[in-house]
Amino acid sequence: MPAPLLTDFELMILLATLRLGDQAYGVQIAREIETTTGRKVLLGAAYAALDRLERNGLTTSSIGQPTQARGGRAKKFFKVTARGLRAVQATREALEDLWRGLPQLKVRLT
Repeated sequence: MPAPLLTDFELMILLATLRLGDQAYGVQIAREIETTTGRKVLLGAAYAALDRLERNGLTTSSIGQPTQARGGRAKKFFKVTARGLRAVQATREALEDLWRGLPQLKVRLT
């Protein structure tokens, strides 16, 4: 079964999750996207995308320990699965294929 192609937002969620490593949780993922891209991210949209990505087997999650700083609530941490990595790569390749050969853009891909 070929890896699915991702929407731009799903791709950003997965890339931010990869950048953050083992401590990636919703708020941090949204902040990473905002800091890196300048795109405003609504937390509800980030969590909806993370839930969808997990349902599709592209991420997994685990619950951390409750903390006093969070009023006794625990954080939900996310990791990208092997299937998620394949989806990121397949999406990158598809975008590069579409980009390549467009004289209007004159950008060289490596």
